[in-house]
This record gives sequence, structure tokens and C-alpha cells, in this order.
Amino acid sequence: MESHEKENKFRSAIDNAAFEMSDVSSAKVTSPRRLKDLDDLFPYIGDFGWYQRILFILMIPFGFFFAFVYFAQIFMTIVPEQHWCRVPALSNLTVEERKHLSIPLLEDNKYDRCHMYDVDWQKILETGVTEPDRSWPIKKCEEQWEFNFTDVPYETIATQLGWVCDKDNYPATAQSVFFCGAIIGGLLFGWIADKYGRIPALVGTNMTGFFAGVGTAFSNSFWSFCLCRFLVGLAYDNCFVIMYIVVVEYVGPKWRTFVANMSIAVYFTFAACLLPWIALAVADWKIYTLITSVPLVLSIFTPCVVPESARWLISQGRFDEAIKILKKCERVNGKKIPEGVLKEFKETASEIAISEQEVKNYSVLDLFRTPRLRRHSILLLFIWMSIAMAFDGHVRNVGSLGLDIFLTFTVATATEFPADVLLILTLDIVGRRWLAFGSMVISGIFSLLATTVPLGIPSASLAIVGRFSVNISYNIGMQYAAELLPTVVRAQGLALIHMTGYIATILVPYIVYMATIATEIPLLILGTIAIAGGCLCMCLPESTGRDMPQTLQDGEDYGRGQKFWDMPCFNREAKRGSADPS
Repeated sequence: MESHEKENKFRSAIDNAAFEMSDVSSAKVTSPRRLKDLDDLFPYIGDFGWYQRILFILMIPFGFFFAFVYFAQIFMTIVPEQHWCRVPALSNLTVEERKHLSIPLLEDNKYDRCHMYDVDWQKILETGVTEPDRSWPIKKCEEQWEFNFTDVPYETIATQLGWVCDKDNYPATAQSVFFCGAIIGGLLFGWIADKYGRIPALVGTNMTGFFAGVGTAFSNSFWSFCLCRFLVGLAYDNCFVIMYIVVVEYVGPKWRTFVANMSIAVYFTFAACLLPWIALAVADWKIYTLITSVPLVLSIFTPCVVPESARWLISQGRFDEAIKILKKCERVNGKKIPEGVLKEFKETASEIAISEQEVKNYSVLDLFRTPRLRRHSILLLFIWMSIAMAFDGHVRNVGSLGLDIFLTFTVATATEFPADVLLILTLDIVGRRWLAFGSMVISGIFSLLATTVPLGIPSASLAIVGRFSVNISYNIGMQYAAELLPTVVRAQGLALIHMTGYIATILVPYIVYMATIATEIPLLILGTIAIAGGCLCMCLPESTGRDMPQTLQDGEDYGRGQKFWDMPCFNREAKRGSADPS
């Protein structure tokens, strides 16, 4: 320990001496600045020391919150496969006797789920009739149903309020309302994050999810449920992504791919896999809703343990606060920032703050002013829409695969972990373009193949492979977009792409709802969307190993001269940065 401290002091002395010498020489010749941005400070504070590891661990609850907000509604509104009209006058008979006497049989020898015989049941009982007459008139159910709770062994809000038959689109509509909330939440909390800081936005979005989630448990009508789910939707994505961004900012560049993907692969995936078993364990949709909503209140302690974004503080001119956090980072990591380095960083921070103010002069419309940048931006919008729809569609379609929905959901969700590990290992070798293309097309092909085999294990197995593949493309999507968009409009561009994804996913519950017409329809649509989106990826330039564009002109020239078949693993000698304009 003592020798380690001496080594740090020795290095610090050398760095200070180097900076002092450079200061002296700068009187004669202006030397280039060594610290251009915050990333250049990581060698002095540590790329992934104990400070960053603690932040990585602190992502656990937010990963859980994200999974709970995103997936919990599935198990609140699920409806058992078998249901039929309730006839109160026959309540003294057994279930089988009631069904046999009052419910018409369909051609496939299954009981009608939405119609009953229209007769005087009091007379029927008095005359001792036990066999139905197929000539009896038929009418719709009178707002009451009975359910076979074998496949879904608990009451949900959908079974309690009768969201079946004419109202069987209510769960899909409520899910779409949730995504409408996500659009508003993205705008609202994005503005709060930029105006007041990442931590207030993080607390605000999670506390909104907490209050609205608890309110959901007390919903007693479709409209009150929709209102609560809209408010929960405000928390969607931001409840984790803001924390994700803060942590990734404090991690050295070479560790960012690991931290970004492993946080989702482990925390988010584990929490999502727990959800169906929580629902089964409590066997009560209201208690389940509270269990998945109350933990979000822990976010109120966020300011005590999570630092504000240093980049945001610098952009606001709050240099002393940013440096205080960075010095805490160096202390926990056992590092030392030389005084000369710190002095230069303060000067660099001032320049960063000025450039941040200049960025505000640009708008998202600048992405569409020049031909190549406009083409890339439009492609990114459509690609992300297709990825978001394919991913969300696979999540919600598990109930139409002919197997136990709880087990199928768990297995399909668990594919997130190997998908992220594979992504970490191959992304920089295969490249963004080819891996996005390959994963999307494979997802589409397996989704289409799942419609050609019998329901059950064959169709579920193929659909799960499709889900595995789209997991990969989902995690590539935003990173790829960030690497292609110019710095001056990157944040606004990513927000626009994210927003279009929200809008596209509003349609997904209705695509999945089409399984009530034919079970093959959702996978046919999702497979087609995935293949189309994957093919669009090949129209983008490769960004692996290249510098990110800074100006609008950089974005316009990005990838010029790049060959269609270029792949990073066969082009190791390629120079960093975009190819020269042709």
C-alpha cells in the first residue's frame, strides 16, 4: 500500500514537472492542449476503479425499476384462454353442468366464449332439463363471465372487469396509452434533465412511476386504469436510461461497451425474468402491482448516493462542483490528478461550456438540410422504428405461442443475457452495420418460420430465436445512431429517434391483438418488419473504429468512399476517421 502511494506521488511529480515545462515553453511556442475533453482525464482518475464499480452496482435497482415499469402490465391484464358467459340462475349447478346446458358448442367442439342460450332458466330448472336444445335462441353475454383459471391461476383486472369479447381490445388499448405516456415523459423529463440536472430528472421519473403504479392497484374501471398507465408511461425508459447515461459518463471509453451492455444483460434481464413468478406467487393482480411499484420509492435516496453528471455540470459552468466529484473519484480509486492537469482541465472545461452553448444554436432540423446526412437520419428513424416494433412485439406475443405464458416469457426474456454477451464479443469485430443487418434479418426469418410449424414447442422455439436476435439489434441501435449523428445535433437527433420508437410501439399491442383472428398474423408482420429494417441497415456507413462526426459537414461526409462490402474484421488496417470525400 505504501509503495503504491509512493508510485502515485512519483507519477504526479513527473506529470507536474511535464506541465510546468510545457508552461515555460508555451511562452515561446503555443503547444497543443493535451486535455480536449473529459475522456482525457480518465488516465488520472481511473477508467473502471472502485468508484465506477460502485456506480455500476448502484444501477441494480434502476434496472429492476425499468423491467417492472416496462413489463408489469402484461401480467395485470392477461386473460385465461377459456371463458364463457356467467348465468346466475344456474349457480347451484357444477361448472361443467352450467357450461353444458347454457353455452353453445362451436364447430371445433369448443364452447362459445361470448354467447349463451337465451331462454328462461327458471323454467328450464323447474322442468328438469339437463340437455341443451341446439335450436334455442342465442344472445351475447350479459356483462358477466366465468373463467378457467388453469393457465392463469389468479384474477387480473381484465377478468374482474370483463375485458373479453367486445372488450377484448381493452388490454391492447391500455398498453398503447402507456406508450403515449412514454412520449410525453421523454419530452418532459428530457427537458428537466437538461434544465435542472440528471439527478432531479431521475428522481422525478421514478417517483412518478411509484405514485401512478400504486394508483393502478386501486383502479376500478377501464378509464381509471388507462389514466394510471399513462402516468406510469411517463417513467418508461427514463427511469433507467438517465442513470445509465450518468454511469457511462463516469466510465473510461474502453469500458463503456461492457458497462452499457452488462447492466442490461444482468440487472434488467434478471428483474424481467422474476416478474411472472412474482405474479404467480402472490396470485393477486393488486398485490402484484404494489410489489412492482412500491420499490420505485427508493429512488428518493438517489441524490445521496449517485453523483450529478460532471458533463452536465461543466455545460452549466459549475466547474467547482464537477471537479469536486472528479476528485472524489480519484480518491476512491487511489489515484491522483496532478495540479498541472487539473489547471489545464479547468481551462478545457470553460471551452466545453462555451461549445455547449454554441450547440444550442443548432436544431434537429439541421439533420435534414444536406442530402447524405438527411438520408442517414431518415434511415436511422425507420430502422429504430422497426427494431422497437420487432422487440416489443416479441415481448408481448409470448401468449400466442401455444405454451405456458409464464415459462415462455421467462425463457424468451432470458435470451437477453447471451445476446448481450455475444454483442460485447463481436460488435467491434463484425461491425455495427453487418451485425445490425444480420441480427434483424435472422430475427425476421425465424419469426416467419415460426408460423409454418405447429403451435407449442416448435413455434415457441423458433420465435424465441427471433427474440434472441432482435435483442442484439435493439442494443446496437442507439449506439450506432450516436456514432453517426454529428455532435452538434446528436442529443436532439437521438431524442427524435427515441420518440419515433415510442410512436411505433403504440401500434404493437394491436399487431399482437391480431392473434385473436389468426395466431400467425403477429409473427408474419413482425418478421416482415424485422427483415425490412435489417436491409435498411446496409444503406448506412460503418462506424466501427472511426471518429464520431463533430460538425454538420463531418456528418455529411461521413462514410464517403466506403465500400458496400467493407467489414471491420477484414479491414484492420483502415485508418481511423471517415474516408476522404470522393
